[in-house]
Amino acid sequence: MKYDPIDSRLFVENRKRLAAELPAGSLAILHSADIPWRCADGSTRFIQNSDLFYLTGADQEETMLILQPDAADPADREILFVKETSELIAIWEGQKLTKETASAVSGIENVQWNDGFESTVRRLVPRAKLLYLNQNEHARSASTAQTPDDRFRERIQLLFPDIRCERLAPILTRLRFVKSDIEIAQLQRACDITADGFARTLGFIRPGVKEYEIEAELLHEFARQGSRGFAYEPIIASGENNCVLHYLDNDKVCQDGDLLLMDVAAEYANYNADLTRTVPVNGKFSDRQRAVYDSVYRVFRACIDELIRPGVKIREEFHKQVARLVEDELIGLGLLNAAEVAEERKDETLPEEKRRYRKWFMHGVSHSLGIDVHDVTPPEAEFVEGMVVTVEPGIYLREEGFGIRLENDIVVGATGNLDLMADIPIEADEIEALMAKGKS
Repeated sequence: MKYDPIDSRLFVENRKRLAAELPAGSLAILHSADIPWRCADGSTRFIQNSDLFYLTGADQEETMLILQPDAADPADREILFVKETSELIAIWEGQKLTKETASAVSGIENVQWNDGFESTVRRLVPRAKLLYLNQNEHARSASTAQTPDDRFRERIQLLFPDIRCERLAPILTRLRFVKSDIEIAQLQRACDITADGFARTLGFIRPGVKEYEIEAELLHEFARQGSRGFAYEPIIASGENNCVLHYLDNDKVCQDGDLLLMDVAAEYANYNADLTRTVPVNGKFSDRQRAVYDSVYRVFRACIDELIRPGVKIREEFHKQVARLVEDELIGLGLLNAAEVAEERKDETLPEEKRRYRKWFMHGVSHSLGIDVHDVTPPEAEFVEGMVVTVEPGIYLREEGFGIRLENDIVVGATGNLDLMADIPIEADEIEALMAKGKS
């Protein structure tokens, strides 16, 4: 692996927390992800199933986990199955996990080759009172691909039609919602690599540079530091492309007078950062660009310093509070009429998506972050201590040909929030000074 080994105590503790949530007589079974196939005989890079990684740290395909916390035989309480390696596999694919290395990574004593999985399932499932099976229940998922967990769920219900099956995903969502110190350390490393990538670009950005050249500079720095690359598809958007929220072409030439919006971050050890910065291509904001930038920055600071705190409901309270701040800023920028906004605010039944400010600010402000970029979040969630979230307000002026978004990642604290990207420049004066220094 490119990344440093993760302390196995993380995975041991995660399994203990899951075991404490399972009723007596429960058996839980999870599978690794598939290798994603493209076309013909080509595949893309393997990315582990987030839940399996959370519980084992095993970053390899064809891996299965069986948990039976109150099994009579202690050897049956935790069993990790991994693909048996061979000289042929070593020649073509390189070293795979051995039983010994899988045990060291996961903290699981009983590691077996995965050809023993079938017989173990047939032995243990009939004894269980409840069978907990996993699936991707992320509210925003639109995937139609069938996973190993999906295939197993269909098969087990044919083999044991009378077994009572329960959903594991809601439990894992609650557990993954709050991050441990070890997880926060991995996220901090991803943020630090992202910071170095951003610093590398500031002296490189100038009129005439292509968006994909900037993308290449970022990737070079990320890979140089042990990241497997981008945490998500990078957005390198200049000029009017600032206003395309999920712009991915990254093929335009950066022009003098344009702003460049970069929504791009590094992955490290399966944990993900998420950064957005908007900078002037020529190193200097125009007066109008600076006014909008400062508006977004004030909202950004209010989110971190005042609004995000434990117990605040994310959708019902926080996003509405931010919307009111954005409305005030849009009034100051001459985009909204104060009297019309005041009248609109009286109507508490008016949905947020129908309010006037949505023309210039049309997305959410925060999402959970972790092994997944849009990490699992319980329905109707509140901010809780130890949760890691993004803060990403923006204002987009399509008629004027530019938009601005700023984004950092923070750990929610009881008495104050920890900004994992506090060392990445964000104030407009600092951005201009650093770009001028880089060009000189």
